[in-house]
Amino acid sequence: MILTAVQIAHPTFVPQTFHVYLLLLALLVFEGLLTMNATKWIGRLNILGTIVNLVVLFIFIVWLPAGSINEPKTNPNSVVWTSAGIVNGTEWPTGFAVIMGFLSVIWTMAGYDAPFHMSEECSNANIAGPRAIVMTAQMGMYLGWAIILVIAYTVKDVQDVVAGQYGQPMGSLCLQVLGPKAGLAMFCLNIFAQFFVGQACTITSSRVVYAYSRDGALPGSRWLSKVNPYTKTPVNAVWFILTIGALLGLLMFAGPIAIGAVFSLGAIAQYIAFIFPVALKLFAARDKFRPGPWNLGRFSKPVGFIAVSWVVLIIPILCFPAVRGADLTDQTMNYTCLIYGGTMSLALIWYAVDARKWFKGPKINVEHLIHQTVVIEAEGSSSSDGMKEKHG
Repeated sequence: MILTAVQIAHPTFVPQTFHVYLLLLALLVFEGLLTMNATKWIGRLNILGTIVNLVVLFIFIVWLPAGSINEPKTNPNSVVWTSAGIVNGTEWPTGFAVIMGFLSVIWTMAGYDAPFHMSEECSNANIAGPRAIVMTAQMGMYLGWAIILVIAYTVKDVQDVVAGQYGQPMGSLCLQVLGPKAGLAMFCLNIFAQFFVGQACTITSSRVVYAYSRDGALPGSRWLSKVNPYTKTPVNAVWFILTIGALLGLLMFAGPIAIGAVFSLGAIAQYIAFIFPVALKLFAARDKFRPGPWNLGRFSKPVGFIAVSWVVLIIPILCFPAVRGADLTDQTMNYTCLIYGGTMSLALIWYAVDARKWFKGPKINVEHLIHQTVVIEAEGSSSSDGMKEKHG
């Protein structure tokens, strides 16, 4: 996005792949320096990022329809709300293509996992964590819906936005609706907001690595699970995930197909990971599951069933390529299922050969009602006061 902004401001500049990669490295280092700080400082940074995103969102929603250079400024309802406005960019039937388009929606709705990755670093986590998950998803739905409506009512040429000369849809949209100068200004505000999104992803992913390492589930867990004595945060895990990000970034030199498969894999893999605990609760634990103090109550089971059914439906569809028949080549194939299947196969083989001998599941380091057992011991025979409870 930054290089696209430079290209818009200086049309003679043509960004190369190595420009993108070097800028990626610079951003990773900068975000690493921010993320390695203490939790209290990171909390303030997250508050700033939230405020920036809300302000930019509000400006976007107001500015695009009000400042549109097109006549009419907005599209008629017949274009926005009927099939006449649908642009099918695949070779599949429109209904199937709409479902395939949920890949971008899945990425958008990924933010609600952040609260439970940070639960160990917040107070009153058994209430604050689930409440934050629900609030994040709800806010994402309402605010995201507003953004989509604004785009639907102001965009004039969808194909030009998706496959424009800059290769950056948001940049092309801002220019198409607001013109060169105002469009560039709006696009730069989006870049500023997106930086904080990337920062939040860096924080949460480092906590995922730390949690797995503390359980001994990753190679090098002893080093990755170390907490910095000064910042009290998993600094080693931070730089580990940034290194992985830098290595994955090298795939951009192999072309858009390779790096695109990684993005698709990230979206699909996280939803499969999210749905496993829900499915285990519904079909394995059932009535044995003891909910926390903040839960969905009677809505828990129906919401769980809908979630599991949706993921079972959508995951195979997202593995389909956009084209078919004679147009399906090694350059247009969707390799997501191959990459995900290969990665999971390696993990399963590792578990079957070695990890099953020593990995016993997540390590419990705090008392919780779900894991509570009560043992009554007789300390004396003189009175019943000699009985005591041991909680583990």
